[in-house]
Amino acid sequence: MIDRRTMIGLLLAAIPATACAKSAGVPELTIYKSPYCGCCGAWVDHVKASGLKAVVREMEDVTPVARKLGVPDDLRSCHTAAIDGYFVEGHVPVTDIRKLLRDRPKARGIAVPGMPIGSPGMEQGDRRDVYDTLLVGHDGTARTFARHNLPA
Repeated sequence: MIDRRTMIGLLLAAIPATACAKSAGVPELTIYKSPYCGCCGAWVDHVKASGLKAVVREMEDVTPVARKLGVPDDLRSCHTAAIDGYFVEGHVPVTDIRKLLRDRPKARGIAVPGMPIGSPGMEQGDRRDVYDTLLVGHDGTARTFARHNLPA
């Protein structure tokens, strides 16, 4: 028969294994960004605070990565990410990334072109510009995936 101390030890030893098993199913977001961009760093903080696993790759120019992933030039922003076969371009809210992974649309990825004020990482006081997250199809066409900061 197992004594109480051994039982507690076994239970405590199982906790980290359970935590690892649960997080193993979460895809990893690889973020490509400039080491000098503050707004990119703020977006990375937004991603990490949400609980998504993120790996940051700093580089002087992310354009080659964005082109390789299929991000149209006119939808570019200041950083590019990749997750589970999709690209995530710019200041995309984590809620949209989770929706992308949940719904699994046939697409290359999602993008928030430019750097809209009030998007994650682009906060400036109370100002909140209306902006869209766009879904980019395999043919390069884009349509609205989500709208943000709409007037109440």
